[in-house]
Amino acid sequence: MTSPLTLEGRVAYVTGSTRGIGNAIARALAAQGAAVVVNGRTSESAVAAMADELRREHGTECIGIFADQRDPGAISGAYRHIFATYGRLDVLVNNAGILDDALLGMIRESAILETFETNTLAVLRNMQAAVRLMRRGGAGSIINIASIIGVMGNPGEALYGGSKAAVIGITKSAAKELAPIGIRVNAIAPGFIDTDLTRAMPPTRFDERLASVGMGRIGRPEDVANVALFLASDLSTYVTGQVIGVDGSMVV
Repeated sequence: MTSPLTLEGRVAYVTGSTRGIGNAIARALAAQGAAVVVNGRTSESAVAAMADELRREHGTECIGIFADQRDPGAISGAYRHIFATYGRLDVLVNNAGILDDALLGMIRESAILETFETNTLAVLRNMQAAVRLMRRGGAGSIINIASIIGVMGNPGEALYGGSKAAVIGITKSAAKELAPIGIRVNAIAPGFIDTDLTRAMPPTRFDERLASVGMGRIGRPEDVANVALFLASDLSTYVTGQVIGVDGSMVV
């Protein structure tokens, strides 16, 4: 009997997937047989190496696309590449994101522009391109990575929280729009997850964040990846418009 988790024959595009949460999601999808399109913007060799590794480990037809999610032309080019390679797209994970926040009155204009370009506008641009491909197959799953900060807010994170709250609004509206054509749209709102970003925090702030987690431990990227796998798979065919928290009962 075929497992409802299997993604064999499907194509998934995970933005920002060379490290952290995106990396874990790409690995989880490839492990279930998906052809995963890996993406990154800082190192073309890292993108290629990640795709090669997934091919070797899971025998799936993975490719790497070096593209900056702030660049509309690069986003369009990525989908042309996906269509030319596979002729379809079944899963989109909008994972790429940045955190460059400050207290109100101290936020740089450049930070505002870059944060919304990466965290919010790229989500819309990717969804528009993805939907054109998903319509061809009559189904699809779009998974947007939001944040607990976008749900609950946090002092000093108006910029980041605002960009992620917008993702939640986009998700809910798109879910209603796309449900009639079989495309599901959901969001995941991670809490305090063990990534390069959190490990770079000052020790005092790190300890404060950790103390706010009810489960008493920092989350693993795999904790988020498992939920993404559920949303990508046939286990969630009647789930859309949802924001699923992966935060270990974190209080912000």
